[in-house]
Amino acid sequence: MTVGTRPRARRGPARMTVRTHGSGACSTALRPLLDAPRRPARVLAAFPAGLYLEVRTALEPHVIAVVNGGATRLPNAMILAGPIPQAAVGEEAAVGDGAIEVGAHILRARRWWNPAPPLGPVDLPQLARALPELEAICAASPRQPGLERDGAAALLAEGCVTGSLVDTITAAEHLVGLGPGLTPSGDDVLAGLLVALRHLGLACGAGRAVWLADWLAAAVTFDARTRTTPISATLLHCAARGEASGEILATLRGIAGRQSLEPALRRLLHLGHTSGADLAWGLRIGLAAVLALTESPR
Repeated sequence: MTVGTRPRARRGPARMTVRTHGSGACSTALRPLLDAPRRPARVLAAFPAGLYLEVRTALEPHVIAVVNGGATRLPNAMILAGPIPQAAVGEEAAVGDGAIEVGAHILRARRWWNPAPPLGPVDLPQLARALPELEAICAASPRQPGLERDGAAALLAEGCVTGSLVDTITAAEHLVGLGPGLTPSGDDVLAGLLVALRHLGLACGAGRAVWLADWLAAAVTFDARTRTTPISATLLHCAARGEASGEILATLRGIAGRQSLEPALRRLLHLGHTSGADLAWGLRIGLAAVLALTESPR
């Protein structure tokens, strides 16, 4: 051995990463991301019931929820049949080429579900009967909206009922990102409203309600990425297309008379601290607007 040099350390056997494969049911909203070339992503949030992945892309949705069957079925979700991959916030991931990769886990869609199924035709008398029931259940619930005292929410409701585009857009721009949490209260109200205007408007032929939904969607999604959380911005983009969680879709079916309204609405109201109540408030504003805009002359 030459003086001044160190002996080389013995190299052990190379470690091999063991890949595990999983599958789940995917929202069709995720198809553009999964079908696109592989893109880098990162773990945005991690909970026992699921992970949120932020994809580095201009496509929407740019946040993907990877959840188990007990979690809320968000419109941007893959619902796994097996356990949730263990991952830390900030960990690198990837999405595309037909898969979601988190660490050593490769997840693929086994089947697809539609987060914006059409309601089919609904008559106005049914919607008129649903409004007071919806209001009564919400009023009796211990879960109350987070923005009851904010004047913008009242302006939003008035603007929608009267069909005032100026009042509606002014109020909506104030509400985007308003409130704490992963999905601020203002965003939840707007998401519920957007879904109600589009689905109920199409179901009863309320062209003015759908027209209002189009303008409102353009206004709240224009700069949502810079004004609210990544998760909430994604859900606003989903709502703008009429895509919603299973609890919201069930409540819409209850409003349309396809199923009982009360149990569906109570499940919605119990989401989060105020999210369910805020989403229900948006649905109420949208239902009232559809009725008013359908019955009033152009």
